[in-house]
Amino acid sequence: MAWTSPQRSPIDRSEFAEAMSNLAATVCVVAAHWQGERQGRTATAVLSLSADPPSVLVSINRTCRLAELILATGRFSVAMLASNQETIADAFAGKFGDIDRFSVGDWQNWKSGAPRLSSAAASIECELIGSMSIPTHLVIAGAVVETKLVKEATPLLWHRRQYHRPTPLSGWPTLSSEEPQPWPTQAD
Repeated sequence: MAWTSPQRSPIDRSEFAEAMSNLAATVCVVAAHWQGERQGRTATAVLSLSADPPSVLVSINRTCRLAELILATGRFSVAMLASNQETIADAFAGKFGDIDRFSVGDWQNWKSGAPRLSSAAASIECELIGSMSIPTHLVIAGAVVETKLVKEATPLLWHRRQYHRPTPLSGWPTLSSEEPQPWPTQAD
């Protein structure tokens, strides 16, 4: 992707951060493994890219060791944290200092050796299919090659610099694959 300079001056960093704090996101841990070394980071810049092929985009700081491992191995994993996994999010965000981050939570491995959090709401293993370096971050695209879901788990969300747990909306139907339900109307 070619980069160009904007015609108008961008807003300052603090104004940008304040606006983006309104963008709610599932809290994830992006991880990789190479030659006996495991690295992982908390991330909210994770999104679905395509269903065909099934793929995701992840943005991580390009100076961190995790970026090097992903580029070296061509694979990474994403654990979409469950609502009770704030401690895991904090550990991988570096809030507990210099600890073995993988000692927090029940970490297993995919067949490839990539780390997998067994109790995450959803876990995916990805093979690197593209990357783009920008001044501070590496944007990586990964084809999803394995998944594991914990269907009863709800995701941990990050919004306005705080963790949140989703709750069902009252008056909204619960969706199931067995029986379609009508959506509420203005009169409901």
